[in-house]
Amino acid sequence: MRILLTGASSFTGYWFARELASAQHEVVAPLPRSADAYSGIRADRVRLLSDCAKIVWSAAFGEARFLDLLVDQKFDVLCHHAANVRNYRSRDFDIPAALIENTCALPQVLRSLKESGLRGVVLTGSFFEPDEGAGTMPLAAFSPYGVSKALTATVVRYWCSEFQLPLGKFVIPNPFGPWEEARLCSYLVSTWRKSEIAEIRVPDYVRDNIHVDLLAKAYVRFTESVPHGPAFAKLNPSGYVETIGCFAHRVAAELAPRLGLKAKVRLSAQHDFSEPMVRINTDAVLGLGWSETAAWDGFASFYRAGLHEA
Repeated sequence: MRILLTGASSFTGYWFARELASAQHEVVAPLPRSADAYSGIRADRVRLLSDCAKIVWSAAFGEARFLDLLVDQKFDVLCHHAANVRNYRSRDFDIPAALIENTCALPQVLRSLKESGLRGVVLTGSFFEPDEGAGTMPLAAFSPYGVSKALTATVVRYWCSEFQLPLGKFVIPNPFGPWEEARLCSYLVSTWRKSEIAEIRVPDYVRDNIHVDLLAKAYVRFTESVPHGPAFAKLNPSGYVETIGCFAHRVAAELAPRLGLKAKVRLSAQHDFSEPMVRINTDAVLGLGWSETAAWDGFASFYRAGLHEA
């Protein structure tokens, strides 16, 4: 299939593009900025992206250059992975601005794509949204960002229905793996390399962490199914469902021997309960030809090479 994939410079977006290309799909990746506007690990991902996708620079979703891209070109599936995530953990996150950016010119985009043969849409969701996955009731939004994602899904679903396009919603939990941003795993490894004990201050939250390559394989399988599926389908792929404390110990057990580190973890008494105690995804992803051992080997190689510091 020929796939138009937005958001491909992100951690998960790069992996989605990589796995789609590995499955012999042609990937076109419009990026919102010019080639010289990317820095740090995102620039490294963009460099790797050029090996598996055709990049279109300065083509933010719904804006003029993006719309020009749709003229006289046929795409089988629109994979809309891009979203406004600036300050996504902040209570000051701008919900209306994010919704406008995420759905910019959406009717025009879908009309143009449908006229040239579009067969389906895949939208990325998040378990930060209300009423996604399973866990502590009620399943409220984690944050204003979660609200923006839910509103985006509502708008996209409405317009897909109007244009009679099948829509698949792919809901992401907490991915981790090579080319990730600085988050929990990078903190753990950097702390262990200084021969220090990694402290986990919110060890009691139950979350769903998934290897990014497994997530990407599930994304490919789901994307392939959407054009042949019902008007609306959803997948909530799940990985390691456990407390953050248990996950930190899991990472220590897997990476310590691979990196030759003394990986010690200290679980502090948790005092911050501002987030739901439990939020997880619910769909097991099986039969994808994925190797857990190889995934941990690749993750260790990424940190051994110091690529996260580039």
